[in-house]
Amino acid sequence: MSQQAPARPALRRLAALVSLACLSLQAQAQSAPPVHATLPTVVVSGSGQNNLLADDLPLSADVIEGQALSDQQIHTLRQALQDLPNTAVRSTPARLGVGASSNAFARDGNMGINIRGLGGNRVLMTVDGIRMPRSYVSRSAMFDREYLSLELFKRIDVIRGPASAQYGGDGMAGVVNFVTHDPMDFLRTAEGEAPKTLGGRVAAGWSEDDHGYFAAGTIAAKASDSLQWMITATGRQSHALDNMGSNDAPNSTRTRPDPTDNHDGAVMGKLVLRPSGTQRHVFTLEHAQKKSDVNLLSSRAPGLPPKPGDVLDENADVKIRRERLTWDARFGINTGWADHLRTVLAVQDASSHRLGNSLLRSGVQRVRDNRYDEQTWQLGLQADKVLRGGDWAHRIVYGLDHVRSKISNLYDGKAPLAPETFPLKRFPDTRQTSSGLYLQDESVHGDWTITPGLRIDHFSIDVTSQYLYYPPAPQPGRSMSGSAALPKLGVLYRATPEWSVFGQYATGYRAPDAGQVNDRFEAVALGVTNIIVANPDLKPERSRGLELGLRGRLERLSVDLVGFANRYSNLIEDARLISKSATQQVFQAVNVPRASIHGFELKGGYDWGSMGPGRLRNTFAYGVTHGSDDSMHRPLNSITPWQLMLGLRYDTAPWSMYADLRHYAAKKDKDIDLVAIGNNKAGTTQFATPAATTLDLGAQWRITRAVRVNVALNNLTNRKYWLWPDVYGQAAASPTIDAYSQPGRNAKLSVVADF
Repeated sequence: MSQQAPARPALRRLAALVSLACLSLQAQAQSAPPVHATLPTVVVSGSGQNNLLADDLPLSADVIEGQALSDQQIHTLRQALQDLPNTAVRSTPARLGVGASSNAFARDGNMGINIRGLGGNRVLMTVDGIRMPRSYVSRSAMFDREYLSLELFKRIDVIRGPASAQYGGDGMAGVVNFVTHDPMDFLRTAEGEAPKTLGGRVAAGWSEDDHGYFAAGTIAAKASDSLQWMITATGRQSHALDNMGSNDAPNSTRTRPDPTDNHDGAVMGKLVLRPSGTQRHVFTLEHAQKKSDVNLLSSRAPGLPPKPGDVLDENADVKIRRERLTWDARFGINTGWADHLRTVLAVQDASSHRLGNSLLRSGVQRVRDNRYDEQTWQLGLQADKVLRGGDWAHRIVYGLDHVRSKISNLYDGKAPLAPETFPLKRFPDTRQTSSGLYLQDESVHGDWTITPGLRIDHFSIDVTSQYLYYPPAPQPGRSMSGSAALPKLGVLYRATPEWSVFGQYATGYRAPDAGQVNDRFEAVALGVTNIIVANPDLKPERSRGLELGLRGRLERLSVDLVGFANRYSNLIEDARLISKSATQQVFQAVNVPRASIHGFELKGGYDWGSMGPGRLRNTFAYGVTHGSDDSMHRPLNSITPWQLMLGLRYDTAPWSMYADLRHYAAKKDKDIDLVAIGNNKAGTTQFATPAATTLDLGAQWRITRAVRVNVALNNLTNRKYWLWPDVYGQAAASPTIDAYSQPGRNAKLSVVADF
């Protein structure tokens, strides 16, 4: 078992390089005119709070424009985030048998985002600043977080690394905020044109990788100078995501996707009211749902010899739904204590439902009816004040967040595995509350911006009912609470108009989830009793992170180089195998006393200028992450291998073309902790993904200024490859490993029209 290189020496080397660059750039800047204390314009809204232009932030941030998502015909989280360094999304086929004692590695759908080696609920996901529901994983069911439709969003804001002051300490890995469209996005006209009072967009498309069709439409109107509104509706029908498997046998040896019918839809209405020049009120109503019907051919017994427990037929229906109502108000008050005040109030209801049916050779019909629900209220108050004195300018931002969620689950059905009886609850009904007070001062002095911040977070996990949990659980569910003060410091130095150096120190604090504290499970399968025991003594996770970066914005070259090192205490590992015998396996969520993650990122682009009738540009992104469980001297399995992306784009007035080359590095055996996987049987090893390179091509034809046609050909070389997050937990010798491969060569086509 190998150990990762210590984080500190690597970070010191990076700091030395950045310092040398800083001295060099400072020498270049000595003859330049002084930069006055000017606060940057507030242009990006992230996580419900005002944020700054990404280039003025002392941290790693990206903005993915909705136009780019549309042009490249992106419909999933994985596709949307695939070109960001050290960022991945875990997604695999639906091969989890009904009633099976799952290994917590099988998944269906996009289970979550991984940023710099951490994922799941450690990534704060929001829509217009409203927190999305948590994911929940147990031994018998998994519920993901993809309660959204990308057609609703005009951009995605991504912060890699902790940003505790305004966003909350639980976003230890980063923040992903999905920003919905406003009416003006469809009413805005070019300079010199008459303003529109009615506008919108319609789009339709087809994708070969999942044999899917989609349609989306938006209509927006300006009813008066003070009132605007819009309605967006989207729908998509598809089948299972394709792979490179070739075995279509209707049994467990199958590697082709199981027959699947997916139906996704979303509706959003938005009303924007401006009663005066100092007020803006936005009312948003959003509904998103996804439904999948799966014929689980891969669950059927392969043949002889017949056994009573063989599955003859099995299917599963999955439904997820999210509804949100938000009031977002901004006031210009210009008082001694604040220039602006923002109030956000939201209510959200989310539900996941999985219904599975199977027929056994013995004649037993097995049914699993599993539910996970969250009802959430969220309140946010934020004020900002600009103060100037001498050569200093300050933007002080302060406020509070309060989120209260009612979380419940229910497991019902027929023919449970002994000794369990239905109905039951894996964890008791719970009210989870988090509150935060924060203060941040963005101070500008000449070429320097110094941004200290402090956040005080408090959480409570309160069991509201033991019904259907205790009994039969051996002990009642436990409540817990905690608080922490989270300091943060960011520094940005503009060495020249083109080059800047930045650094950030940030802390994180994340409470355990309700399911981690009180989760329970017990079932006998194939003579082995699998048990999950609750852990009411779980401690909150804590982190300390340091980030140093160099940012260049030249006439043609844009480049960012960032190094980071994070240290964690009490990281929570779900379902660790804590004891094992010939007849029993016991799992429990446990704290990892010490862990560390470090790495670096390089991204940017180069504008080659005019070539022929058009303009040529290229982009690049490269990221490397290393991580280890320092208490056990083992690697962290959540670390993805490094990835390189090279993009080339050629634009003319009527058409454009692009090519994206991606190289996925191999996962090395020494970077895999077999003990943590639980896959530690003699002679058994985890499948390590080999290296692979893919090429995607695409083009757009702008028939008119308002109508455009997009076409793409992905994985042009038809390369068979796997991604590490998807195969985690799969044995190297598995005969069905091809079922987890990525789609082969596939095409996409879409038409978009604005009016």
